[in-house]
Amino acid sequence: MIRDAAPADHAPIRAVLLAAFPTPDEADLVERLRADGDAMVELVIEDAGAIVGHILFSPLPIERAGAITNAAALAPVSVLPSHQHRGLGASLVRAGIDICRACGCAAVVVLGHPAYYPRFGFAPEAAKALDAPFSGQAFMALELVPNALKGGGKVRYARAFGL
Repeated sequence: MIRDAAPADHAPIRAVLLAAFPTPDEADLVERLRADGDAMVELVIEDAGAIVGHILFSPLPIERAGAITNAAALAPVSVLPSHQHRGLGASLVRAGIDICRACGCAAVVVLGHPAYYPRFGFAPEAAKALDAPFSGQAFMALELVPNALKGGGKVRYARAFGL
């Protein structure tokens, strides 16, 4: 079951993040994003009543020619190692993208594994025109509105990212 994260979920979410990543950096990032009010979309997935996965999207305004394009940064997505390779992470990504689309986001940007995210439509080519602190095959974007990123622009990650 995928649902919105609630304050009572914060400790179990941290446990999932600590189990899924080699350092506490992602767990700390999630807590900073929440503290700053930048958890735009935060979902969990449950199995037998226990939280086994989590995803967070934060606002990512893209500035271009005096205008702002509303976008989102996907970071992070995590699933307990014991529950990986079952499609749970993919379900979280799809559900989050759908919510971002419904909220009026024109695009979603991710810095992630180049073999994983293209299955959802993310592509490094879509992110190339962006003025961002990242580049290369791991820096990808998904346009939710056709040609939303065609003109490029400067991305503004939430303060919690420290960029």
